Amino acid sequence: MQHEETRWQVAVANRILSAFGLASELTASLGHASMRVPEAPDSFLIKGRGYELDILSELGPEDMVLCDLEGNKIEAPDGVSQCYEVKMHSCIYRAFPEVQSVVHAHPRFTILMSVLEKRLRPMRNEGARLVQKEIPIYPHSKLILTDEDGSGVADTLRAHGKAALLKGHGAVTTGANLEESVMSMVQLEEQAQLNAWAFSLMGRDHPYTSDDLLAEAAAQPPFWQIPHFGMQGPPARAPFGGGGFRGHGLWAYYVDKVSRDL
Repeated sequence: MQHEETRWQVAVANRILSAFGLASELTASLGHASMRVPEAPDSFLIKGRGYELDILSELGPEDMVLCDLEGNKIEAPDGVSQCYEVKMHSCIYRAFPEVQSVVHAHPRFTILMSVLEKRLRPMRNEGARLVQKEIPIYPHSKLILTDEDGSGVADTLRAHGKAALLKGHGAVTTGANLEESVMSMVQLEEQAQLNAWAFSLMGRDHPYTSDDLLAEAAAQPPFWQIPHFGMQGPPARAPFGGGGFRGHGLWAYYVDKVSRDL
């Protein structure tokens, strides 16, 4: 089976969507993370459809499906097809050569805010810059099945570059790697939840973290440059976790947590 390392990373990313509750309970079989194959950038790996147990948290590297940039299946387990919305991924990869990973999920608060057509505003530090720029909404809730559908999502995404909402149908996020695309989806849902609460408590024009406050935070020096830390450089990031994922922190923790049986 080709591209074992990328298969492992994609399987882990799909499991992390489940671990964060973005593909669990009612949506346990819904959503998909994909990654462009580094050594074959005209192809990507993604979860499929047709498994005996089609649950993201249960899938492994051998369950991933290799596709070309037209969404055609190149390699898959017996009886397994591409995921239904493979065109969402293939069209984005074709439109944005710099994108290395795409995630689609159905988070409940993100869906709620897409139907209300309420602009998401920064409400906490995590994900604030993702929603500082208005996130566009693809104005359909249908499955993304055709090239026309996928190109429509890609065109919607172009206005933001990192994220787009799909009306009543979740969101899509992109990244230079799986960590970026998956964590953007996690942060998007967190921001959507806080926006929904604020909207409920104070109405459409509720307060939010302003551009001035975000600019103030962005202008701060890295903590290790502040004298009382006494550091000559940034802290080392020791290897942790399996596959190509490295570094301390939240992502490495979840990589380790969901991959222990792989």
